[in-house]
Amino acid sequence: MSRIAIITDSASDLSVERAAAAGIVVVPLIVSFGPLSFKAGTELPTPAFWDRMLASDAPFPTTAACSPGDFKAAYERCFAEGADAVISIHVAHTLSGTIKSASVARGLLPEREIHIVDSMSVSMAEGILCELAARLAAEGTSAPEIVATLRDRIEDIKVMVVLDTLEYLKKGGRISGTQAAIGTLLSVKPIIEIRDGLVETVEKVRTKGKARERVMELLCDRPMEQVTFLHTVSPEIEAFRDEFVKRIPGGIAPEKVSIELVGPSVGPHLGPGAVGAVILYARS
Repeated sequence: MSRIAIITDSASDLSVERAAAAGIVVVPLIVSFGPLSFKAGTELPTPAFWDRMLASDAPFPTTAACSPGDFKAAYERCFAEGADAVISIHVAHTLSGTIKSASVARGLLPEREIHIVDSMSVSMAEGILCELAARLAAEGTSAPEIVATLRDRIEDIKVMVVLDTLEYLKKGGRISGTQAAIGTLLSVKPIIEIRDGLVETVEKVRTKGKARERVMELLCDRPMEQVTFLHTVSPEIEAFRDEFVKRIPGGIAPEKVSIELVGPSVGPHLGPGAVGAVILYARS
C-alpha cells in the first residue's frame, strides 16, 4: 500500500494537537504586527496571537501566504520520510495566494506525485477536508481517488460565522468607518458565509442573540456528518454549541463535534467575539 502524506496551511485552523493526531503537516502562513512577522501557529501560537491582537497598543495585523520554498521543503521532507504521494489541501485561491505558492513548489518537483486541492473555503472547512483525506489514506485509498472524493465533498461543506464587531472589517478595509459606526450604533451583527471561495454577507441581524439564533435556523436543516464550532475568544461558544447540537436533525455522535479557536491566519479578518460553525453534511 502506498503511503500518502497530507499537507495543508495554517489557514485551516487545525490546532497543533489535532493536526498531529491525524498525521497532517501544516505549513504556516505569515502574520505581521507592524515590523514584526511570525509564522502562524509555530512562532506565534494561537493563544499568544489573541493576546497580542487584543492589546490596546497593537498595530492591526496583516497576513501573507507562505513561500514556494516553504512548500517545497515540506514536500521534500514528506518524501524523505517515505511518502509515495502528497495531497496538498489549501485555502481558497480567491482568499489567498497560498495555493499559487504550492503550485509553484509542485512545479519544482516534477518527478514527484503531488496533488493540489483548492478547498474553495477557509478555516475548518479546509481542516475537515484534510481529516477526511487522512482517513481515506489510512484506509488504503489511492491519491487520485482521495482527490476526487475531496472535490466531490466540497459541496457538502458550509461555513457560517456571526461577527461580534464591525471594527475589524473597518480596520481591514472591508467597510468604511461610517458603515462601522452606524452598524455599531444599531447593534448590527453580520452573518457571513464562504460561498464558492468568496466571503458573502448572508444577513445583517440586530443583536447577538438573534444573529446566533438565525445561524442555527439556516444550518440545522438536514443531517450532519461532522461539526466544528469556531470562535474568536468568545466565552459563549460552549453555550452556542450545546444549543446548536440539540437542533441537528437526527442528532450527532459526540466524537463528531468539536470546538476550535480561530488562529492567526484568519482571526484578523473576524475580530474577537465571533462564533460560527463548519458543517460537513451527511450524504443520504
